[in-house]
Amino acid sequence: MLTDAKKKFIEFMMSCDVLRFGDFVTKSGRRTPYFVNTGLYRTGAQIARLGDFYAACVHEMAAGEVDALFGPAYKGIPLVTTTSASLSRLYGEDLPFFFNRKEEKDHGEGGSLVGYKPKDGDRIAIIEDVITAGTAVRETMPILTSAAKVTVPHMFISVNRCEVGATPGKTAVMEVMETYGIQVHSIVDARDICEYLRTRGDYADVLARMEAYMAEYCAF
Repeated sequence: MLTDAKKKFIEFMMSCDVLRFGDFVTKSGRRTPYFVNTGLYRTGAQIARLGDFYAACVHEMAAGEVDALFGPAYKGIPLVTTTSASLSRLYGEDLPFFFNRKEEKDHGEGGSLVGYKPKDGDRIAIIEDVITAGTAVRETMPILTSAAKVTVPHMFISVNRCEVGATPGKTAVMEVMETYGIQVHSIVDARDICEYLRTRGDYADVLARMEAYMAEYCAF
């Protein structure tokens, strides 16, 4: 269902040129009529508003169920920072956050984690941009579980493309849920984007290609 909040997020992504329509090729080699590149957020106002959208999703779906937020390097670093700030400012939920370095530091305090130091029993939420094949999650879980005896009940992403991954009939999000028991929450998904395009008379051609693409590659 296309809520007002989802509509505003889709329009926000479009205004930032993060959500684009055209002819693109995904990492998997599929030709897609739309593409999401969160690396194109580039101003203070944009990243602050993005944090508000993430914080609203975290507050709605996991309030009281998370002890800290983790952002996988590199794109997850600004995402987890702005989400934590917005949660504190908008909802009074002052959750600590941390992220990892790609290369472990061998001087100073050392280690690969920056920010909050997780403790045994902590419930961690991962803040990411998108899930394509679940590779980032597979790389992230050992980092978290080696730091402390933590659980990861929730993960938050911008867009769920709902595309079938390596397992027929299952999306990468479904596989993450089944493999790790993580509930993956997206601010919007491919169906929301299609529903939004139906409200716009100037996107009929894009909508037709979106629907054809989803019929071939998506699962719900």
